[in-house]
Amino acid sequence: MAKKMQRRLPRRREEFTYRGYKIEELQQMGTSELVPLMPSRARRKFTRGLTREHEKLLAQVRGGDDSIRTHLRDMVIMPEMIGKTIQIHNGKDFVAVELQPESVFHYLGEFALTRRRVSHGTAGIGATRSSKYVPLK
Repeated sequence: MAKKMQRRLPRRREEFTYRGYKIEELQQMGTSELVPLMPSRARRKFTRGLTREHEKLLAQVRGGDDSIRTHLRDMVIMPEMIGKTIQIHNGKDFVAVELQPESVFHYLGEFALTRRRVSHGTAGIGATRSSKYVPLK
């Protein structure tokens, strides 16, 4: 009556697809072919047209620059950007982000957070009596 112990095999990571297309197929498509596949917000940005700064960033990516630094947090990640490392400004400094296939059609700003986690210290001079109490170990 001993149950057979089933050994769990490591989960195999499948190849990334976006709406049925592999990343290589997405990279071969032109912008006009990609627009119908995009989510609505990104599609709206491309139908209205990109600004000069956005076009310049795409030209840098296509040119194969090694170090790309940008303030354009509202740029949509295109399939041709996958595998590149882009430094995105978070308001204080530049955060290096390597773009993965899962980040296609997201915005650059989503990967460079602008706010930090707050870690409060103990009550200091001038604190009220109730907040000064910190138990000793």
